[in-house]
Amino acid sequence: MKQHQMRRGVLAIAVAFLAIISTSVVSAQSLEEVLGVRANTTQDGRKSQIKIDELTDQTRDLLSQFKQVMKVVDGLKVYNQQQERLIRNQESEMAELNDSIDNVTVIERQIGPLIERMIDNLDKFVSLDIPFLLKERQDRIAFLKDTLDRSDVAVSEKFSQVLQAYQVENSYGSTIEAYTDVIELDGKDRQVDLLKWGRVSLVFQTPDAATTGVWDNKAREWVIVGDEFRSGVRDGIRIARKTQTAGLVQLPVAAPGE
Repeated sequence: MKQHQMRRGVLAIAVAFLAIISTSVVSAQSLEEVLGVRANTTQDGRKSQIKIDELTDQTRDLLSQFKQVMKVVDGLKVYNQQQERLIRNQESEMAELNDSIDNVTVIERQIGPLIERMIDNLDKFVSLDIPFLLKERQDRIAFLKDTLDRSDVAVSEKFSQVLQAYQVENSYGSTIEAYTDVIELDGKDRQVDLLKWGRVSLVFQTPDAATTGVWDNKAREWVIVGDEFRSGVRDGIRIARKTQTAGLVQLPVAAPGE
């Protein structure tokens, strides 16, 4: 009986020991599993964090690119507005140019006869004016008449040439000039020194200073004057040729008429 109880006791101890060992084994396995799960979780979390960081960087890059693109878009909007204003201005200018082109034909039709009248009036003026530098002035008018009929010269150029001729004629009234020319005197051609003093007086003197005269524009002829004008005309010719300093000179001048 005691042996049987001892066996049962030993068996109970053995069972208890096995239970302890089994519990320890089970506990060890559970711990390992827990640790393994935690390690996996940590690794998965690390991978997830890496992905999150990558997505954050990508998002940041995309945001930066978006801001840059928006700046470009804003700049393009301003540029397009400027171009639209420029196009509107150009269209307005084109409309004005088209109107001007339409009027060019009308202007040319009007300016052609105007140029011709201006040349004719200039020709009449020269023929009625005192006859200084007569060949030069007549050649200028002949050139204008020849240019008037040329098709290879623009109307604007023809008009400009006529205006220049008028300006030259106008300048003669405020200049003095001395030159040598041949005039008809007492039915004979004589070479003389001519002095043009503005349009106030046109006088001549022979090279030997023996004869001095003045142009009478009313009578359209040369008139011999007295010796009292000899020195004045001589000095005037020298002043015009810049061989004598400027000073007062006595010149024959036609009396003012009505």
